[in-house]
Amino acid sequence: MRGTKPHLVLINGTAGAFPPPPEWLSEAAKREWRRMQPYLEERKILTDIDLSNLENYCVAQGRIRECEAEMSGLTDLNVKAKLWRMQNQAMATARQLAAELGLTPMARSRPMQRSLFDDGEDDPLDIS
Repeated sequence: MRGTKPHLVLINGTAGAFPPPPEWLSEAAKREWRRMQPYLEERKILTDIDLSNLENYCVAQGRIRECEAEMSGLTDLNVKAKLWRMQNQAMATARQLAAELGLTPMARSRPMQRSLFDDGEDDPLDIS
């Protein structure tokens, strides 16, 4: 395929005031929510429809930390192996969601467009 790659377009209408972490999150997940808050507020990329991805990301990060804490004192290798697998899956999930939320170095390096074709040009993806 030839041509230029379309720009990533961000939807106008960020979530506004950053909401507090949902009550149902674990303490570790709430800490992650608060840790990410300044970064996501500054970038103004989070919309209301992205909040569930943020919740899931925080759940995964919380689970990583909780599994690590549980494993630190265990001697039962079967239980430790189960926790390790659970932690490993949470790490993979967190990595994927972090990329979706623009939290990885690769995601941050991608060019972004803050508004929908403000430069007066027609939408190159519009087929009407």
